[in-house]
Amino acid sequence: MRGSTERRRKAERRGRWAESLCLWSLRLRGYRILARDYRVAVGEIDILARRGGTLAAIEVKARPDRASASAAVTPRQRHRIMRAAAHFLSGRPDLARLALRFDVMLVLPGQLPLHLTDAWREGDR
Repeated sequence: MRGSTERRRKAERRGRWAESLCLWSLRLRGYRILARDYRVAVGEIDILARRGGTLAAIEVKARPDRASASAAVTPRQRHRIMRAAAHFLSGRPDLARLALRFDVMLVLPGQLPLHLTDAWREGDR
């Protein structure tokens, strides 16, 4: 039991570090961070960021290689992210005119974050 708790804590620390790295990368590229770790009953989003007329809901994945990181965003998780984004926008009518985009940022060992824009769209299965 103790080993699994320690592994979970280590994974949480790695995840927070990866999100922080992604936040800085986004800021340097002109994104304004609107929310981090947005959690509601219907889902959660790691980062909500705006640049120009686009609102990006961004899922961060830290994995040892690109294939496992890309595969880590499951259809169920995408659905929960989309529902959380709808919830976020329902409370922010000032953002309703923005184009909503779903992105993934991959954090791989020894590399800068890889930002996959428009990774999926609503209705994708």
